Amino acid sequence: MEKNEKIYVSGHCGMVGSAIVRELKRQGYTNILTRTHKELDLCRQNDVENFFAAERPDYVFLAAGKVGGIMANQNALADFMYDNMILEMNVIHSAWKNGCKKLEFLGSSCIYPRMAPQPMKESCLLTSELEKTNEAYALAKISGLKYCEYLNTQYGTDYISVMPTNLYGPNDNYHPTHSHVLPAFIRRFHEAKTNHLPEVVCWGDGSPLREFLYVDDLANLCVFLMNHYSGNETVNAGTGKELSIKELAELIARIVGYEGSIRWDTTKANGTPRKLLDVSKAASLGWSYKTELEDGLRLAYEDFLTNPMRTER
Repeated sequence: MEKNEKIYVSGHCGMVGSAIVRELKRQGYTNILTRTHKELDLCRQNDVENFFAAERPDYVFLAAGKVGGIMANQNALADFMYDNMILEMNVIHSAWKNGCKKLEFLGSSCIYPRMAPQPMKESCLLTSELEKTNEAYALAKISGLKYCEYLNTQYGTDYISVMPTNLYGPNDNYHPTHSHVLPAFIRRFHEAKTNHLPEVVCWGDGSPLREFLYVDDLANLCVFLMNHYSGNETVNAGTGKELSIKELAELIARIVGYEGSIRWDTTKANGTPRKLLDVSKAASLGWSYKTELEDGLRLAYEDFLTNPMRTER
């Protein structure tokens, strides 16, 4: 990408999109195109087509999407499938129709099978059954990356995809029911500390293993891949390190300064038992993460404290 070429970042108000904008600016890119949801509803095909016809961006980062934790996914399966599938198809198709040089589609590690061999390689996609609690979201993301692949095959486009592990960091969503596990823990332990609660109840039994990547590290990889990678196969984005949900809860409680007890509600779903990405492909391209989990969590908690409105999303 040349520094003055037009780069459209969809979803720039969200955690991932805003991190990509920060990274592009840090690297000296000067022609960054954004639209808020009010300015452009990506689920409206005609509006998206008109936007691309008028702006004709050279490069597109497709970071927009409807996201949420286990409860949000389980309670809105149809919404998660429809919103994600239609917006990504609208953007990818309009980018192709209007001569976009390169597009990068951002998905999620939940695209991989529930019981995939660990750590999960990019090649394990569609080899067995998905995790039921987020199947609708996963199917939409699989459709997006496959559409990119099929456009490359049929029309010779240069569209790539990246599949991040669990993300966290500045501009995260701390909603009490719609957020992912890490920001939910930050809010829950902070409120327990503030209200002097003797215990915090967490879902499941704490045994699932998870990997977490600081969102600014992902943004750095996204720009790196746009400049250094082409190919049909997706690229995993992660650290290659994991810890249990129980260990995560204890770490966040310590960082927040909560000194009460933690109780596990085993009547609630655990989700996938283990989700660790094989990140050897990104490493072979010359990239690796920079932010260790404890350092990133301190930065995330600072963001939570300084941006209280994000708790209401």
